[in-house]
Amino acid sequence: MRAPSTPSTPSVPNVTLTGLFVYPVKSARGIALREAELGDRGLTHDRRFMVVDQRGHFLTQRDTPSLARLSTALHDDAQRGELLLTFEGQQLALPLSPSSGETRRVRVFADEVDALDLGAPAASFLSAALGRPAALVYMPQQTRRQVDPQRAQAQDIVGFADGFQYLLANESSLAALNRELPEPVPMQRFRPNFVIAGVPAYSEDNFAELTIGGLLFVALKPCSRCVIVNTDQSSGQRTRGALEALARTHTLGNRPIFGQNLVARASGRVAVGDPVDLAPAARRA
Repeated sequence: MRAPSTPSTPSVPNVTLTGLFVYPVKSARGIALREAELGDRGLTHDRRFMVVDQRGHFLTQRDTPSLARLSTALHDDAQRGELLLTFEGQQLALPLSPSSGETRRVRVFADEVDALDLGAPAASFLSAALGRPAALVYMPQQTRRQVDPQRAQAQDIVGFADGFQYLLANESSLAALNRELPEPVPMQRFRPNFVIAGVPAYSEDNFAELTIGGLLFVALKPCSRCVIVNTDQSSGQRTRGALEALARTHTLGNRPIFGQNLVARASGRVAVGDPVDLAPAARRA
């Protein structure tokens, strides 16, 4: 079994941001962007909505793989601040930044936070789509869910993402994984926010600081992976392959890993094609 032991990567020319994705609803389909704004808890609109069961516990593709078939679209302009959900031709439009709704306590992993319940129309739409009782909730601005305090700073907060503000993936790592598979899988299986190119496979495991388009990010921990990487992000069908290959070839503490979790130390916009600097601290010294 090969552990992630690649030496730290020095500053490398021509490292670029090649992919940029936002996921408005946790575990639903993402949206490819050309540029995006860094918000206070991740990319603007990233995972501010979440599907929950009757107890208020989060639902994801781990237990409900049909969430992969729930597509999202954003209409974020002066005329239409709207989130559009689509499932097999049925659509539901919702405010992109809801300001009203019943406050309820919801759970995501070990965290319990207050969220706004978006009411009966959203619950009916999702329950019919997923074939189980479900509701949709939104994290309002006043709710503060802290990033892992053992790894991050007290002011670091996150939406309904698993635990960190941003997930970065590396095109070379996907190519290395696909060499282990009879059929290649696309990057969408790993649901990153940022995709980069120009560094060796799995070198992201050892990133410390980096800038994207001149904006500083801190790497907190490689991302351990679950059965979601075996789920087709178009059909929701699940097959063995990617997770098992990672478990054979790339682990940390006996956990299969792929990608690096980040928090931001700057505000501003990032765009596909932005340069990535992997040694900003050394460059400033």
